[in-house]
Amino acid sequence: MDTEQNAILISPEDNVATVIEDAAPGAAVRFFRSGEAVEIISGGVPKYHKIALCDISEGGKIIKYGEVIGAATQDIPKGAHVHSHNIQSGVQ
Repeated sequence: MDTEQNAILISPEDNVATVIEDAAPGAAVRFFRSGEAVEIISGGVPKYHKIALCDISEGGKIIKYGEVIGAATQDIPKGAHVHSHNIQSGVQ
């Protein structure tokens, strides 16, 4: 696996990361979690937006910065774009 990252994970507890370049559908997205390189496949995510690192069920918490930043308004599959179209902000 290429060790050059194209996404940033803020906290090891996060279930989303921020891509730092456009991630076309099928593209590899690489980041580090606790010093270990991790790679997932993108469903298509624009630069500087969030990507789901695991399947998140409807109503599930969206965790970034080690904090809950919202809840999923629908099922979000691993690798999907996470943004205002599928999360409700401010939900604890």
